[in-house]
Amino acid sequence: MKAIHLSALVLLALSVLSIAGCERHSKKEVYYLVAVNQSLPYWQTAAAGFKQAAEQYKVTAQVVGPASYDPQAELAELHKAISTRPAGILISVADISVLQSEIDAAVSAGIPVITMDSDAAGSRRLFFIGTNNLEAGRMGGQRVIQKLGGKGRVVFFTFTGQPNTEERLKGFKDAFSARPDIHIVDVVDVKGDIQKAFDWTRDSLGLPAAQKIDAYICLESASGKVVAEALQRAQVTDRLLMAWDANQDTLDAIKGGTIDATVAQKPYTMAYVGLKMLDEVFHAPPRQLGKDYSMDAFAPYPVFVDTGTAVVDKSNVDLYLAAAASH
Repeated sequence: MKAIHLSALVLLALSVLSIAGCERHSKKEVYYLVAVNQSLPYWQTAAAGFKQAAEQYKVTAQVVGPASYDPQAELAELHKAISTRPAGILISVADISVLQSEIDAAVSAGIPVITMDSDAAGSRRLFFIGTNNLEAGRMGGQRVIQKLGGKGRVVFFTFTGQPNTEERLKGFKDAFSARPDIHIVDVVDVKGDIQKAFDWTRDSLGLPAAQKIDAYICLESASGKVVAEALQRAQVTDRLLMAWDANQDTLDAIKGGTIDATVAQKPYTMAYVGLKMLDEVFHAPPRQLGKDYSMDAFAPYPVFVDTGTAVVDKSNVDLYLAAAASH
C-alpha cells in the first residue's frame, strides 16, 4: 500500500511539473527578429528558424525589417519593436553607428537583445550568435590561394561598414598577407544595389591581359548570382568565382560549375537558437540586464555562440542540396 501511495505521489508531482512546463510559455510572449533585408533567401531561411522555435515554445514570433539594404529603415523597425515592449529582440546589425544607441535603449528599457549574423560588440546587447566571420574569411582566403596557385588579381564585392563583412574582408586579407603575388585590385561596395557587382564584373572582362581579374570574391549572399550571370553572358570560364552563403541559386551554380565554391553559414540555426536563448533570458532574467558579461568569469551567458561555417564546392554540394530540399 505504501508503494502504491508513493507511486501516486510521484505521478502527481510529474503531472504538476508537466503543467508548470506548459504554463511557462504563452502566445502573449512576443519575440522579434529584426532582419537586414527580408527579400533575400538568407533572411527567409533565418525567419523559418525563428518561427520554428516559436512554434515549439508556443510563443509569438514577429519578423520585421526592410525589403532592401537600408540601415535607417532597420532602425525604424527596431524602434517600433521596442515600443511594443516585447519579451526579447534578435537583431542583425547593418550599421553599428546607426543602430547601437537604439539597441542600448532597448536594454535600458528592460528588453533582452541578442545580436545574430552581424554584431554590435560595443553595444549593451547580451551576446552574439552567428559566424566567426574573421575565421570564415581566412578559410575562404586559403581556398582562393589554393585555386589561384598563390598568385593573381582579385576583387571583392561587399557591404562596406557592416560589421560581419568587414571581419570577413579582414580574414581574407590576413590569408593573403603571406602571399605577395595576390593583389587586391578593388573592394566594391554594393550595398543597396547588387547591379553594381554585375556591372563591375561585365566591365572588367574587357580589360587588357595585364589587368585581368583572376578571382571575384563575394562577401555577402546577393552578389554571387549576378557575378555568375555576367561571366556566363560573356562565356568566360577562366575566372574564379567565390560566393557567400548557401542559397539555392548559389548551390545550383556550384553544381553547374559557374561558381567554384561558397562559404556556407547557418542562418536557420542562428535564429532558431536565438529565440530559445531570448526565451531563457526572459524567464530567468539576470540581476543586471545591461552588464558587460564579457568581463565576468562567472557570467551566465557566453560572449559568442559560433553556429559554424563550411566551404561548399562540387565535392559536397549534393549534401547541401539534399538538406535544402528536405526543408
